[in-house]
Amino acid sequence: MNQRNLFLFGFILIKFILQYLLIDSGYDLHRDEYLHLDQAHHLAWGYISVPPVTSWFSYLIYLLGYTEFWVKFFPALFGALTIMLVWKAIEKLGGNLYAKSLAAICLIFSSLARLNILFQPNSFDILAWTFVFFSLLSYIQTGKNKWLYLLGVGVGFGFLNKYNIAFQVLGLIPALLLTSERKIFKNPHLYAAFGLAFLIALPNLIWQVQNDFPVLWHMRMLSQYQLVNVNRFDFLNDQFFFFFGSIFILLLALISYFTYSPFRKYQVFFWATIFTLAIFTYFRAKGYYAIGLYPIHFAFGAMYLSYLLRKSWGNYLKPVAMIIPIGLFILAAPISYPIGNPEYLKGVQSRHPDLMENRWEDGEIHDLPQDFADMLGWKELAGKVDLANSKAPADEYTIIICDNYGQAGAINFYTKTKGLQAVTMNADYVNWIDLSREIKNVILVREVEDGVSEREISFFEKSEEIGIVTDPNAREFGTIIHLLLGTKTDINGILAAEIEEKRSELRE
Repeated sequence: MNQRNLFLFGFILIKFILQYLLIDSGYDLHRDEYLHLDQAHHLAWGYISVPPVTSWFSYLIYLLGYTEFWVKFFPALFGALTIMLVWKAIEKLGGNLYAKSLAAICLIFSSLARLNILFQPNSFDILAWTFVFFSLLSYIQTGKNKWLYLLGVGVGFGFLNKYNIAFQVLGLIPALLLTSERKIFKNPHLYAAFGLAFLIALPNLIWQVQNDFPVLWHMRMLSQYQLVNVNRFDFLNDQFFFFFGSIFILLLALISYFTYSPFRKYQVFFWATIFTLAIFTYFRAKGYYAIGLYPIHFAFGAMYLSYLLRKSWGNYLKPVAMIIPIGLFILAAPISYPIGNPEYLKGVQSRHPDLMENRWEDGEIHDLPQDFADMLGWKELAGKVDLANSKAPADEYTIIICDNYGQAGAINFYTKTKGLQAVTMNADYVNWIDLSREIKNVILVREVEDGVSEREISFFEKSEEIGIVTDPNAREFGTIIHLLLGTKTDINGILAAEIEEKRSELRE
């Protein structure tokens, strides 16, 4: 292993270690992670909320032992591979070890660390965007058509991971037309490459057609309940903070496309960023949707800074450029990561009330960041559901019906009861409910606002509230666990009607 590869291995090792250190042991997995993990047991070419790639890694996690270690491993891996691609981009551009190391440090100690602590499609999405840009860079540099086909592969698998990559393509088209690289549209291999991307994405497109395009329902719900609370100015403002410790490297990259002659032929990356940000702004996208735009720029920015500091006096500033991202990351970590328990985070907030990111999707300010509140209370919930299940006759079918996918997925992940499966009418679970057996007992898991109605209790011989989620810092605080024993009516029929009603809603 040569010196440069040894350094790359060292940075990747730092990346993995850091990802595990950024989460205090008192936190559970995140609400969204449970849904993705349950997809491992229902493999398909698509889901209501996401395409299939995340489910493939969920299945790998299941095969590897279904533990939190492996849940955290894969997003860290995708982050490490993103760093490796930027490292290789600098290598292609002829950059030195300093430029590679600087870029690696900027990416490790950035908001990528926040995304890479969660098992969601976002980490692979950023990797896919970076791979597409890396392939385009390689094509511009070499003119070899193989890079166009690899670009198509990146777009195809990126689409199978998250539809967000379509915005990268939409931003690239006008960017290419605006620069000298417009000649790419005369290359028939470009269209063959996008044909390859289409073939890779085709199984999911067929699934969407067969299931009446649930992605449209998901986008409508997203727009109605989440994006409506997104301010366009806030979206643009967020872009400055994702890499706040190394923003000077990004600015140098944007400047270098016009002032540094070796980089002028790569101006397409500048314009792709501008056009994509404009599209995202128009659609009121969440700020983090655009993070995939930035890693490739660190290849150019780090190299340009290395060029500017090439004289002897620059040797004094080179270590400073490396220290700044690390130092600012350490200062921001207490308010940006769940490195301490909730009470610790609240103490930090009281000292820095204007710095905590505590605005939730509902547009309101809360005591903790939403992501952190979504990582609490799940083990307690699963334990109380296990207690409720232990009170039901073992020879009868007891179904656990939850209000949301986080509850159902968390119960399925943390339960100590073999074979226990919680379901919900929320998200993909509506397609996973087993009505093949006669339901005799029901465990209801209800959000505090909903409660359990007298009508529901009247369907059963016995009723008992087992408990509630007591963690006041959890988003699920107050969630009720209620046991209903001995059916007096056809519960299967009631659920079948509710399932059909929900599916009809998805088909609208």
